[in-house]
Amino acid sequence: MSQNAASRLTTPTGPIPADAPRWNRQRHSQMPSHRYRDVYSRVEVPPTSREWPSNRLVAAPLWVPVDLRDGNQALAEPMDPGRKRRFFELMVTMGYKEIEVGYPSASQTDYDFVRLIAEHGIAPGDVTIVVFTPARRDLIERTVESIRGIRNEVVIHMYTATAPIWRQVVLGRDRSALKELILAGGRDVLECAGALPNVRFEFSPEVFNLTEPDYALEVCDAMTGLWDAVPDRPVILNLPATVEIATPNVYADQIEYMHRNLARRDGVILSVHPHNDRGTGVACAELAVLAGAQRVEGCVFGNGERTGNVDIATLALNLHAQGIDPMVDFSDIDEIRRTVEFCNRIEVHPRHPYVGDLVHTAFSGTHQDAINKGFAEHRSRAAAEGRAESDIEWRVPYLPVDPADLGRSYDAVIRVNSQSGKGGIAYLLESEYGIELPRRLQIDFARHVQQHTDAGGGEATAAELWGVFQHAYVACPRAADAPVLLAFDATEAGAVIALDIGGTVYRTTHEGVGPVEALTEALGRCGIHVEILGLHQSSIGAGSDTDALTLIEYRVGGRSAWAAGVDRSVLAASLQAVIRGATSFVR
Repeated sequence: MSQNAASRLTTPTGPIPADAPRWNRQRHSQMPSHRYRDVYSRVEVPPTSREWPSNRLVAAPLWVPVDLRDGNQALAEPMDPGRKRRFFELMVTMGYKEIEVGYPSASQTDYDFVRLIAEHGIAPGDVTIVVFTPARRDLIERTVESIRGIRNEVVIHMYTATAPIWRQVVLGRDRSALKELILAGGRDVLECAGALPNVRFEFSPEVFNLTEPDYALEVCDAMTGLWDAVPDRPVILNLPATVEIATPNVYADQIEYMHRNLARRDGVILSVHPHNDRGTGVACAELAVLAGAQRVEGCVFGNGERTGNVDIATLALNLHAQGIDPMVDFSDIDEIRRTVEFCNRIEVHPRHPYVGDLVHTAFSGTHQDAINKGFAEHRSRAAAEGRAESDIEWRVPYLPVDPADLGRSYDAVIRVNSQSGKGGIAYLLESEYGIELPRRLQIDFARHVQQHTDAGGGEATAAELWGVFQHAYVACPRAADAPVLLAFDATEAGAVIALDIGGTVYRTTHEGVGPVEALTEALGRCGIHVEILGLHQSSIGAGSDTDALTLIEYRVGGRSAWAAGVDRSVLAASLQAVIRGATSFVR
């Protein structure tokens, strides 16, 4: 490399000297990075002496999940009323005390859901309901109309974009004109809802992180003055990083500037709403709390526009891993994930922090060894101290939190670890048979494959794997009083099911439910209780001449397991899988 070429190379803080070691040299990429402006030419960082780097997280902020509004509007297929209610009930069960439930002026579905809360009282009395509106009178009126009759505390959340690009390109207003538009919206909110004793107000200067600090402060102070923010009726000022564009320390500086300079600080709940465009949404939220934020808006697992809202599960469990009560309950994280996946129609990534199927899995032999030794040391300490294992400090290598805290067993970790070197099991079934197994079923199936390979030695072929799979999940083992499905007839009135159990034939009728639910109901009436946790449908091979494969995850007697059904008919395959699961109940 020539000296001129070497002199063009840089470190993150300046040029690399021409005589730098070879390992310290990098070549230029072909990326057109010159088209973009650097952070500090786009963001005005307020002057601050920076107290936040010396602060420590000591308590959880107020978490406000926005899955039903911000997360919902980012879905390819927004939630229907049933999914919205199921998600809402999940968040209530988890212990969230403030929930943004919708944008009632934007869609009839959102409006109707707010009315459901008002008319049927599905929200516990200690849960605050948040509704979202732009600063436009007709939409504010529609929003206030939607909340009438709600007895819970209600927050009306009004927003307007304030950043220069949005003012120039989207809104066509200068600073003064935009401030007047915002204040007009604030006056409309007061006129429509100011007399309601259970209503408080929230204002978001959207794209706060790209707004001039002095202008953001000016507008926020004007709103808290208009709404008379006092400690007994505080105003929420929500400062969103609507589009991430800077390192998290810049956002922390912006939050600290507002925290120190707001006119009615004791009458303000300072809130943040980070997005994840740069992949640093969690870091932005954590540093913002160090800088003075008291409240964090986000989504349970980080769903949202583009790369998503900040992930509340990660934030909360980060606190848990530091010995701080997160104030929300993730003790059954798999059930939470199943509900969120159902409502969003999006699967959670297997490497998602804390909740992913693989986050407690070690494929590396050295990791396995360290984890096993950590478990042994943990048990030894508990025995020596005469205390339960759940009561002593957790310090197992490679596992930052105890899987049991999240409702997961140690067996799952051990089973997966025992399969080190056999990660091609799922790949072979998919490549040879077109079968895609859910991650949790892969883990369970690996245990059966281990038993097979230990008995026979050597590697298993794809055909052998398929044989092991059929024996483990498809074939019905013999059992006394095992149920036999004699008939399943679908009629306009519902489904008629005939079961033979121990020589006795039971006929039952079921209305208003699907085939799988009807069969589980029929079994339940016969004393065989099978709870279906998840259902996955696939096919064996490609093309039209293939068999259907239905996989079910079910729970009987407090334990979960898997079963499968294979048939040319998707319905028949699904019913076979349920019968296979029910047989395990009898056994």
